[in-house]
Amino acid sequence: MNARVAEIHRVTKETDVLVRLNLDGIGQAEIDTGVGFYNHMLHHLAYHGLFDLLVQARGDLHIDEHHTVEDVAIALGQAFDCALGQRSGIVRMADAWVTMDEALAHVIVDLSGRPYAVFSGQFDAPVIGGLRASLIPHVLESLAVHGRLNLHTRILYGRDDHHKAEAVFKALGRALDAAVRIDPRRSGAPSTKGVL
Repeated sequence: MNARVAEIHRVTKETDVLVRLNLDGIGQAEIDTGVGFYNHMLHHLAYHGLFDLLVQARGDLHIDEHHTVEDVAIALGQAFDCALGQRSGIVRMADAWVTMDEALAHVIVDLSGRPYAVFSGQFDAPVIGGLRASLIPHVLESLAVHGRLNLHTRILYGRDDHHKAEAVFKALGRALDAAVRIDPRRSGAPSTKGVL
């Protein structure tokens, strides 16, 4: 099997983001976005997805965290798309349920090549550990668009916003891990169209 790795370096007037991704890793993560809670969530995604992930980001945090958080999600989506290549032989569709104490999240992915994101759930506080809660659905949407995948996320319930967010990112990692796996029974694109 060819190495399924990617490196994306995204530079704008607002941010400088480097992402290195190995889909067939062991969950090693080195994350530095300047936003502690975002680092924590991306670490969960890598660890529970068994992806080796490096993220180094510098952005205009003196304004707020929006540009940095968004551009990391864009680069991460591009890295997934690049590492997947033609997507031949992958499982393609998967889901994961994850609990975090009182919270429950469900994430469903389809690596179809067609970007779409749906988010159902709510956070009670406007900010979670220095990250605006409204940016979490935006991260998922940016990842879906630039990773060319369907991503449906549900927070079914929970009291603690930290727990709800953590359940989402753990579930995202597990669902992506299952979907990117190579199915030894399949050759070519996992689609009746013959291409994704």
